[in-house]
Amino acid sequence: MSYAFPPGGLPEMDASPEGRARFTEAYAVLPANTMRDIVTSLLPGWEATRAWVLARPLSGFAETFAQYAVEVQPGGGSDTPEPDPQAQASLFVAAGSGRLTVEGRAHDLEPGHYAYLPAGTHWQIHATGEAPLQVHWIRKRYDPAPGLSAPGAFVLHERDVPLNMMPGTEKWGTQRFADPNDLRFDYHVNIVTFQPGGRIPFAETHVMEHGLYVLQGQANYLLNRDWVEVGPGDFMWLRAFCPQACIAEGSEPFRYLLYKDVNRHVPLGLYE
Repeated sequence: MSYAFPPGGLPEMDASPEGRARFTEAYAVLPANTMRDIVTSLLPGWEATRAWVLARPLSGFAETFAQYAVEVQPGGGSDTPEPDPQAQASLFVAAGSGRLTVEGRAHDLEPGHYAYLPAGTHWQIHATGEAPLQVHWIRKRYDPAPGLSAPGAFVLHERDVPLNMMPGTEKWGTQRFADPNDLRFDYHVNIVTFQPGGRIPFAETHVMEHGLYVLQGQANYLLNRDWVEVGPGDFMWLRAFCPQACIAEGSEPFRYLLYKDVNRHVPLGLYE
């Protein structure tokens, strides 16, 4: 299994700057071709590391999460990766090898590993191989709910997570890293897979915000009123109630890493 990641580098100087990048009132598309060296950030507390910041809370747009693509050079990493004590995290390894230490317990990472790290967890991560460690990192402040404790940390591999097909189809399924019935979680990160020709057969329109990073394959994706061609390494960022649908194209599965906020009442009186 392969997992896309930002290409870095720089396009040839004769390449056209006109491309597929879009930022609208309802959604944004960051094509892989826009994720180059000159748009990376260095992160305090991290050594030999650069990051593409793909999403951040924006008032009036998507407000619940931040999403990074983090590239750690061999020997690099962090003993103090998270500056916000209220932030929980999900990590998904796209390439390379590393070691994640959670409250003193070490986990060796390879492509396809997923980790959930609750707010306040002491964790460390370092690249251990000869190639860079490439990790997708999603951050969200935990929203506690009355009578519910926070979930615990866990690490697993996607090969151990079943692909649950949607009712009535064998072409659209989801691997859920957290139990969807566990109300302790206030967000989910899943891998969604469409076989060639698979589709979302209606325009989903819902309260959840989304970050979608395309891991593999090609699709024609409906975002609000627009159909957009997307492929490996493209990122889609959707605010609440943005209509969306998908038609998978090509000869291989279309797969993406999906963030969505779930399981909490809508806060009222935000603007009083």
